[in-house]
Amino acid sequence: MRRTPAVADQFYPGDAKTLTRMLAELMPAGGRTQRAIAVVCPHAGYIYSGKVAGETIARVEVPEDVIILGPNHHGMGAEVALMTEGEWEMPLGTVPINTGLAKLVLAESAQIEADTTAHRFEHSLEVQVPFLQRQQPRLRLTPLVISHLAFATCQEVGLALARAIRAYAKPVLMVASTDMTHYESRASASAKDKKAIERVLALDPAGLYNTVIGNRITMCGIMPTTIALIAAMALGATKAELVRYTDSGEASGDTDQVVGYAGFVVS
Repeated sequence: MRRTPAVADQFYPGDAKTLTRMLAELMPAGGRTQRAIAVVCPHAGYIYSGKVAGETIARVEVPEDVIILGPNHHGMGAEVALMTEGEWEMPLGTVPINTGLAKLVLAESAQIEADTTAHRFEHSLEVQVPFLQRQQPRLRLTPLVISHLAFATCQEVGLALARAIRAYAKPVLMVASTDMTHYESRASASAKDKKAIERVLALDPAGLYNTVIGNRITMCGIMPTTIALIAAMALGATKAELVRYTDSGEASGDTDQVVGYAGFVVS
């Protein structure tokens, strides 16, 4: 399957030259990069969350193989939908699906299904790809779109990813795509998001899941983030670092109805 962009010219420029210039502005150049097991990045329009995503991905070494986990905003397809073959057409060039890694992932859990329907219009994964391409021109994707799951299912999927990555035996970066609190005042959003951020920094996926559900925090990528943390810890992660937290009001000036954005590096 050839997936064409769903949100080019909406969330980010669809013209390659314009997009390249924008990425150069959003991603600090010349800094030292570190090895990471996972990153957590926002997925709004680049004018709102691009700085956070760009700074986060610029901090890490991006290997050729990246597993991206994003929330299902459209309710289409399988609960845990894995695209196993084909390629993504992007303004900066075509990115192939890593079929070998996808098959390893698929074999590790009955909860994960081969499904392209969930991917067709989903923006949460797509907006990460140009940042990754800038860091790694030979990028290959293993993309997962994830619906609402019980924590036990998140745990099963996270451990399955860890086993697949171990079996693959080459460097793999996981990217969990999420925005934080949606459409509350800056004061309310930052107070709620602080609770979630603390659980990520503590490498506490169960605490994160329960904090977000229990406090009704509208963190859309709670499932991908929980799963990525579980997998990262199974792969030996010992540290999470907050790169930056901000909200949409920084760009729009409207602090009455903001969306929060956070970027983390997990190593």
